[in-house]
Amino acid sequence: MDDDTQNAAHASPFTQVPIEITISVGKARPTVRELLRLKNDSILQLDKKLEDPVELYVGDKLIARGELEEVGGEAPASLPYA
Repeated sequence: MDDDTQNAAHASPFTQVPIEITISVGKARPTVRELLRLKNDSILQLDKKLEDPVELYVGDKLIARGELEEVGGEAPASLPYA
């Protein structure tokens, strides 16, 4: 991003509006009975593998795909497919 674009972005009041981002790592479709039986150490099988890309949503709109990486014990998302 060049300096003019950065300056215009900082001048806009919309740059201060918070947005909610959701990173989806997979989905599960348990029955209500299975859901009620979940305990602290239960494992919920997702529809994706660990190596599959995660999906980044703003609201209901998919805006990027990427991967989770472990960095210092945390799992930030890397978005090479944006």
